[in-house]
Amino acid sequence: MAESIRVAAVQMEPLLGQVDHNLGRIVAGLKAAASGGAKLAVFPECALSGYGFASREEGFAHAVPLEGPETAAVAEAARETGCACIFGFLEKDGDSLYNACALVGPEGVVGNYRKIHLPHLGIDMHVDPGNRPPAVYEIAGLRVGVLICYDGAFPEAPRLLALQGADLIALPTNWPPRSECQAEHMVPTRAMENVVYFMAVNRVGTESGFRFIGASSIADPAGAVLARANDSEETILFADLDPQKSRTKRLVRVPGRHEIDRFADRRPAFYGPLAEPISG
Repeated sequence: MAESIRVAAVQMEPLLGQVDHNLGRIVAGLKAAASGGAKLAVFPECALSGYGFASREEGFAHAVPLEGPETAAVAEAARETGCACIFGFLEKDGDSLYNACALVGPEGVVGNYRKIHLPHLGIDMHVDPGNRPPAVYEIAGLRVGVLICYDGAFPEAPRLLALQGADLIALPTNWPPRSECQAEHMVPTRAMENVVYFMAVNRVGTESGFRFIGASSIADPAGAVLARANDSEETILFADLDPQKSRTKRLVRVPGRHEIDRFADRRPAFYGPLAEPISG
């Protein structure tokens, strides 16, 4: 039997615009996750900066480069603990501003994702759309793909990561009220339909007039929820992942009588309209 890999979802309350404070909380959360045996800790969307900025200028004032002292501090904590990290931040790259995530291991930055689907909410009204497709990275012994919040509402995005061989799809998020259906149903559905582990890591607390609903969770490749947080408290969820379960796409339920493979059974020739923009 393959050795399992423990991951942690760190549900926390970032403070708007307080980068140094939030960085300290991320490092502390990483160390707490590692003390619980985690090899990978995932934090919410915009965990480093907060989310509810009213303008591009406000967001840019609290943005940092991908390769900067903040990711260096997280990498140092990863070296100390042996636990890798994924956290959300506002990324500045020249004159561009992105809602992004950094994947950081003991060796430094492993990967980077910039949110491609932007709702009319918070800083997402003011950032640039992500300019790279979702990708899978090797980190903490897992093949990990990252999406951010609203990205998860588009089934094409998780499927792209699954087709690239993801074992785990991480979704750092900032879900406000009326996102309860996503928290309860989307996570296990995306896991089941792609035969991958799926973890959504939300924040709690109130910011810029919005209350965030927590309810972080981790689901396995069959869609079973392995761990779920409540709606108001900072907490750390743990789950033990067996990568072989996400890499076995052919599901044999009754040998010779009930077998399915959601990848081999696809019919891409009929899916062309999925990639066509809506006219009008």
